[in-house]
Amino acid sequence: MSSSAFDSKLGESSNLDSPQFPRGVPAPATNLERLERNTTIYLQDDCLQHRYIRSRDISGIVERPERLRAIKVGLAAAIARIEEATTGSAVPKPPPEDADDVLAAALGRLDITGGASENRIPSIAITRTTATVDLLKNAAVKYVHGDIDRDIYLENLVAWCRDSQINISKTGTEIPDGFPPLDLYLCPGSIDAIQGAIGAVCEAVDDVVVSTRSFDLKGDEHPQRAFVAVRPPGHHCGEDSPSGFCFVNNVAIGAAHAHLKHGIKRIVILDIDLHHGNGTQSIVWQINEETYRQTLESEQTPDDPPKTRGPEIYYGSIHDILSYPCEDGKFGLVQAASTSLHGAHGQHIENIHLQTYDSDGHFWDVLYRDRYSKLLSKAEDFLKSTGGPGDDVIIFISCGFDACEHEYASMSRHNRKVPTSFYHRFTRDTCILADHYASGRVISVLEGGYSDRALSSGAMAHLCGLVDAGKLGAEVDESWWDIENLVKLEKATKPRKGGRQSLTNSTEPWLTRASALLPLLNVDVAQSPLSPRNCWVPPTSMTLRERKKPASQTSTGTSTPSVSPEVKKKTNSGTKGEKISGNLSESTTSSSLTESSSEDTEPTVISNETRQLHSEAKKLPRVILHVRPPTNPS
Repeated sequence: MSSSAFDSKLGESSNLDSPQFPRGVPAPATNLERLERNTTIYLQDDCLQHRYIRSRDISGIVERPERLRAIKVGLAAAIARIEEATTGSAVPKPPPEDADDVLAAALGRLDITGGASENRIPSIAITRTTATVDLLKNAAVKYVHGDIDRDIYLENLVAWCRDSQINISKTGTEIPDGFPPLDLYLCPGSIDAIQGAIGAVCEAVDDVVVSTRSFDLKGDEHPQRAFVAVRPPGHHCGEDSPSGFCFVNNVAIGAAHAHLKHGIKRIVILDIDLHHGNGTQSIVWQINEETYRQTLESEQTPDDPPKTRGPEIYYGSIHDILSYPCEDGKFGLVQAASTSLHGAHGQHIENIHLQTYDSDGHFWDVLYRDRYSKLLSKAEDFLKSTGGPGDDVIIFISCGFDACEHEYASMSRHNRKVPTSFYHRFTRDTCILADHYASGRVISVLEGGYSDRALSSGAMAHLCGLVDAGKLGAEVDESWWDIENLVKLEKATKPRKGGRQSLTNSTEPWLTRASALLPLLNVDVAQSPLSPRNCWVPPTSMTLRERKKPASQTSTGTSTPSVSPEVKKKTNSGTKGEKISGNLSESTTSSSLTESSSEDTEPTVISNETRQLHSEAKKLPRVILHVRPPTNPS
């Protein structure tokens, strides 16, 4: 199938010709003939333990545990919508006529048995995994981040996490010199989050590969597609160079695991994060370089072929060339993010720069059709040139949602965005490619995405693309994630104080259903299993305020000194930081989705100098609380 032929099929249901499989490799006909592809969502609660502990002020921290809750809101909404479109089970019954029936219906909605929280679509599974790895012993981790002599970087990473509290107390930061402290942070629990994220990715790889090779399994026992919702992200981390919130490269490790354990030889990585995955491309380049060297050596000594040969990897990225890591215009980073190389020196790289668009028609009929879809057609060219469809192929998506139209303005300040429906259509088109060349294997791993609305809407559209909705008898309606429905979803799933779920009283069944599904997916951040080592609070210079009246008190007897206009002006001025969602306070870690506005509020990051001036200029008066009985008792 030519690239042009594939382009013509983008966005349509594909009736592909029968593929010609390489000699000696059985065609997975059983899987290709299945009525539907199964999709599993993988969750790992240890990922909540990665937290910022350098100070109490988290107003500028966008890579936060609460991101996972926003993802789960979107997943719950997607499942509710697909259920409703598929089975009609969410369609409300006619209203009861008498009072007894009204009471019975109300009690039924309470769902005290918990049955309403069960997933009703057999082709969608939810796995809360406890899988983890040992960074210093796992073969795939060492394949990507290890060294020939010693795994120095991995040993250092373990030590940085372990000693993070001590280092913050001594030096004010847990990140060693030579690495950017502004976009990296660690705590003792970070090692559990990092190892748990890798464990979840590797478990997804195992399940997907096993399901497409075990033809005697029933179709509903294992997934062919997976979405792994983990953090911290990974695509900026190179072999030994953490950056951009990333400490290990989750997708690269998953690819190495597929190669080492399951003999996967050809790997496609599609990176749709707003930012270029410089770490992934660097790792892919090194692996391809070694595989190419082995190939050249085998051609020179055909009678003595190498016992093992590395994988061939295609890396394709759609990103904003003006954003991180290229924002400063550094030659090497910009050059790498603009490289396209197909076959020469054994490299298979495609980089496409996001552009601004002025209408949906411009995006889909011009940018997506003529530019962005090349990411997939070049991947197809790679697979065709290396043997065509086969059992040795797997496809990964580095799935960042920060290019979404609903991302913080400070994150997407160059206006290189995509509509939310991109995450549905691109995913669907990736699945068409996978069905033809990779036995349907698609593993999507969460990367970036920072506003709650970008995360929830992107995850909703993405899951709808992974699921074979058409073969379930459902039709995905892209209005599901329009702004009006997103606002309704945010109100219905907004957490109450103490992390409890909001009481949903909606006339729209999908909202009620999404609210019922959310507890099945979510572990509240405030109640997540944390070891005492991760609950450390950094030392503070704050002291109890002086109770005596200051000597410089004015003659009026007031205890609050006046503030000069200069101080007032300086106190109110601050530098804008990156947005975070909701009202995250220093005393709570629970997050809420924006209630009604189309953008999350953007807090101001106050400098230490301004904080000092403010504290010197203002004293809080003593407040006495009086408890009185209500004036109108009932």
